Amino acid sequence: MSDSASPRILLIDSYDSFTHNLAALCRRTIPHCDIHIVKNDHISPLQLQDYLDYFSAVIVGPGPGSPSNPNDIGVVKDIWKASDAHLLPVFGVCLGLQSLAVEFGAQLKRLNVVKHGQISQILHDGSEIFKGVGEINAVRYHSLHVDLQGNEAVEAIAWADDGQENGRVVMAAKHKSKPFWAVQYHPESVCTSGGGEEVLRNFWRLARSWSAIRSRTVRPWDTVIDTVIGPSWPALYSQTTPHLRSAPHAVATRVVKVPGLVPIDICESLGVANDSSDFVLLESAAQPGRFSIIGCLTPESPRVTYTVGDHDVHLATGAATRRESLGPSDIWAWLADFMRSRKAHGGVSDIPFWGGLVGFLTYELGVDSLSASCPPRDATETKGRHSDVNLVFVERSIVLDCTTGFAYIQSLLPDDHTWLEEIASMVKSSIRGSAEDLRPSPTKRRRKSRATEAPVVTLPDRDRYISRIVEAKEHLFAGESYELCLTAPTRITVPKLVPKSNSSSSWDLYKILRTRNAAPHSAYLRLHPSTLLSSSPERFLSYSRPPHTTCQLRPIKGTVRKAPGITRAVAEQALAGSTKEVAENLMIVDLIRHDLHGVVGEDVTVKQFCKVEEYKTVWQLVSVIEGKLPEHAERCQEEDLGWEVLRRSLPPGSMTGAPKKRSVEILHTLEDSDRSIYSGVFGYWCVGGGGDWSVTIRSCFKLDSEDQSREDIDDHSTRDKARTEEWTLGAGGAITALSDPEAEWDEMVVKVESVIRAFGEVEFL
Repeated sequence: MSDSASPRILLIDSYDSFTHNLAALCRRTIPHCDIHIVKNDHISPLQLQDYLDYFSAVIVGPGPGSPSNPNDIGVVKDIWKASDAHLLPVFGVCLGLQSLAVEFGAQLKRLNVVKHGQISQILHDGSEIFKGVGEINAVRYHSLHVDLQGNEAVEAIAWADDGQENGRVVMAAKHKSKPFWAVQYHPESVCTSGGGEEVLRNFWRLARSWSAIRSRTVRPWDTVIDTVIGPSWPALYSQTTPHLRSAPHAVATRVVKVPGLVPIDICESLGVANDSSDFVLLESAAQPGRFSIIGCLTPESPRVTYTVGDHDVHLATGAATRRESLGPSDIWAWLADFMRSRKAHGGVSDIPFWGGLVGFLTYELGVDSLSASCPPRDATETKGRHSDVNLVFVERSIVLDCTTGFAYIQSLLPDDHTWLEEIASMVKSSIRGSAEDLRPSPTKRRRKSRATEAPVVTLPDRDRYISRIVEAKEHLFAGESYELCLTAPTRITVPKLVPKSNSSSSWDLYKILRTRNAAPHSAYLRLHPSTLLSSSPERFLSYSRPPHTTCQLRPIKGTVRKAPGITRAVAEQALAGSTKEVAENLMIVDLIRHDLHGVVGEDVTVKQFCKVEEYKTVWQLVSVIEGKLPEHAERCQEEDLGWEVLRRSLPPGSMTGAPKKRSVEILHTLEDSDRSIYSGVFGYWCVGGGGDWSVTIRSCFKLDSEDQSREDIDDHSTRDKARTEEWTLGAGGAITALSDPEAEWDEMVVKVESVIRAFGEVEFL
């Protein structure tokens, strides 16, 4: 084979969520290769024919849907029709195998029992792409399969024996005369052993041999092709335009030893009960959380809000609000610029937060970043919606380390020594036993004295929700998705009196929630007109300060509530021993690996897979995935790395399913309203470059109406007037082919009840 020093591989992406994992596998197995990834509908069949001569081989990746649907397969079908003049070696995966086989006469059928995230032993004779390969245990993500009768131009070369479920299922095939090979299983999955790198190396050996025999040459690269297909992978994230930079701000810090002090005490000393003001608390209310962050906001603290579809961002400082045009950029780039001009240094290195942006990002912001095809909701459904970006820039903060008992009082403002000393004195005077703070009864009595009627809970319609689960499963059986995280909102209407200046109904509610459903990622975010109360157990993404930034994601799939007799051994059997629970977790792990590979390149590692971790009230099945840029990356690439990973990873895969884009589009048709704050993320971006974002679950939120503005709260004429406020909380579950609709409904209700308990005795509609 006459080839360049760096073989060029064309990887055709059918909008899958594992594509970058496959690219990383190719980089490990085909030495020094350049990989160009193109969507299956971004080039025409004519362009494809012209471009094939510039590549050494083609990889046809997996994807949702069916090879019989032109919209799902795009130009893939034209690969198999390449003329002899443009013929080249091709390796297909999953949808790639189905397309190859169907194009040459095979029948496409549904499996009786679908295989999504399950591991099977692959039977083969050790020839072709399996030469020298021993035992293979491979991950399968498919509900469709091909049936070969033996008279087609392709032949089966590997199988899985599913016994009574599906019988013998084709797991690999080759064309009898053309250089086409394909596998049905996923060689790139983290849990595939024996059939990944080994098989790709054999494909590359066969490809080189085939090309050498035919004296096939690869045309010299034409940089014009980059404008159509794009640069080789990984195209590491970097700033594309120059930015003005200011001198880094200095972080001033006072350290106070405060054993036994809890954030609640400090928040109340800072006036959290004044509902007319904004307030932010990110609290580690349970293990394994460690740090709690309190933002000491002022009327001048900058607020950033943005709604998907707008061309402007709103920046409020005090009573003044100005609109800034995004221009040709987007909200993500605008926020990155905002933070670059506010970089800081000199804080305590072991403290994760020195100051910076704190708040929430909605699910719809992630959907927008994903460029999913989700038609806008009816205007009546989106009226009075929460901002999709709601962040406040925290210049003064208190960080509590519950492990060491130290409080770190910090300011980014110049010459702020007086405030630092005043707050240090206040913190010292706030110390009292944590046990006293954890009593929920006083708050509960206060709520009852101010509301004569019980809160009314409106659950989702049971029959409708179960019917949507059935619809979701049909999408899974049809090959449209491997997992769909179906959700629905529950509404809680709370009769209440207008709070006085020294009492906040939402703060009272948060204190009960943190007590009854303590979680490592709790939060009280009052950013008018939105208020979010969270008892989330799930960290989404954390990233360390540069240099050498490491991005870590910790997906949770699988939960068992603690109860008498539920020991670790019982929990491990119910979670790590469950095919369904492990399959759900595995799908999200593979999806997250893809998201990380797409930003940092090859250096992505699964540090922990499906480990049962103990929390205060539950056992959870947790995996840990980490990624970082290569050592040769420029410093400027690291400055916004975590933010770029966040942008490219939303919405959280644990809240969508996989493949993500297709799953999001399906869920949009199954869910009747926007998710809004629910299943988005909340957290912070530190001025030092680090960040930490949690998944907004086990949470409730409300949107103040216009007549509940800050001015009205202080209006004496309305203080004694009865009012109601509506809280929303979302819940749902990962629907798989193994899901039982009735059990999924019950699981959703259990998740809802974990938050509803904070409202005391309620009435259900």
